[in-house]
Amino acid sequence: MTPADEVAVTLLAIDDDPQSLELITEALSQRGLDILTATDPDQGLKLVLRRRPQIVLLDLVMPGISGMQLLERLIDIDPGVDVILMTAHYSTESAVEAIQKGACDYLNKPLCIAALRERIDKLIGDARQRQRTTQLDREILEACRFEDMVGRSPLMLEVFARIRRVAPHYRTALLMGPTGSGKELAARALHRLSPASGPFIACNCTAIVETLFESELFGYVRGAFTGATRDKMGLFEYANGGTLVLDEIGDMPLASQGKLLRVLQNQQIQRVGSPETRKVDVRVIAITSRNLHALMRERQFREDLYYRLSMIEIKLPSLAERREDLPLLQRYFLERLAAQYHKPIRGITRRAQTLLARYSWPGNVRELENVLGDACMRVEGEVIDVRDLPERLRVQPSQTAPEDEALLPLAELDRRHALRVLERVSGNKLRAAQILGISRATLYRLLGEPAAGEQGRVSQARA
Repeated sequence: MTPADEVAVTLLAIDDDPQSLELITEALSQRGLDILTATDPDQGLKLVLRRRPQIVLLDLVMPGISGMQLLERLIDIDPGVDVILMTAHYSTESAVEAIQKGACDYLNKPLCIAALRERIDKLIGDARQRQRTTQLDREILEACRFEDMVGRSPLMLEVFARIRRVAPHYRTALLMGPTGSGKELAARALHRLSPASGPFIACNCTAIVETLFESELFGYVRGAFTGATRDKMGLFEYANGGTLVLDEIGDMPLASQGKLLRVLQNQQIQRVGSPETRKVDVRVIAITSRNLHALMRERQFREDLYYRLSMIEIKLPSLAERREDLPLLQRYFLERLAAQYHKPIRGITRRAQTLLARYSWPGNVRELENVLGDACMRVEGEVIDVRDLPERLRVQPSQTAPEDEALLPLAELDRRHALRVLERVSGNKLRAAQILGISRATLYRLLGEPAAGEQGRVSQARA
């Protein structure tokens, strides 16, 4: 993205003091910003809804509604906005409360122009970086699409390469992987890239009653059994010239496995109740989330059928094995779901992305799609935030046993509080020290780290 392509960054200043607004406008006029001002909260809210500023400077004390209340309203409208609170009545408690409610910074009045410009320049840089990242993500997403699948991790690139290589030649293939990992999408890719001109037919083996397997797969003739009032084609005949997918092949009864093996060997089917055999030209893709080797040891799956199916074997990784694909998949699903639900959704907040990254995804890509689909239906603005995610993601179990903080030493409590504040300000130790009302050296001592001036002496002493 060139500078000419960059969308202008909009800043809104809300303050009941016109002189303060004048000062801010004059101080930031050369920053390449589109600057808006409002002297009352209602006017400010209308501008937020209409113009969607990326940065908001907000006075803490105003008539009618407090800056803290207005902060909550702003974050509700747009969780991705950067809000800086301004006040002449600084307190550590209000600073921490502001950070907890979503503010990115807290400035004292009278404003220090140099500090204001430095902070705004940083936020402008962040906003422009997000624009560039969004554009780059779109380009990467386009480059990393393969049929209806998305991925750039080594495991998925290997899957894509294998599908490309074998699609023109396979007659049978076995796709393995956990539930929700995209096995059917891989099967469709194999079908589309193969020379097959016929249909793509899918059969869920878990949904067929054991006694009906043979008639479902191969069909039957009138009078073959009670209720057979007419001839009926089976799935193999429907899929003639195309591809038949046998989903969850591990659940197929042993008796049906033997009959399937014969069809794979000679490409001939025989309808139930008929002595006639029919020639079919069908590619067969078997899909399973079960361990077929374990089933063979337990004599629940035929070895000869396994070896016939696994001439081409492709394993789909779990989402936990391809976490580097998570941001790419999020953007892919958001673009699709936003169009599906006719919503102007443009992204996910950083804190929501953090929750998504921490989750284990036992349901794999399908679960991610469902979570984002649910969030897209819930969200009222343009950005998905933590509150739009399901409760199981918002309240993830701790990896360690809970502690009773009342029994911890005071120094440990102070250290933990300092760490929480530090996390809120993205690791900025100077800003964390200001919020806590302590010096930076004191903060270093709380964290058990050497202060900046001491680090060299520590290194020399160790040497």
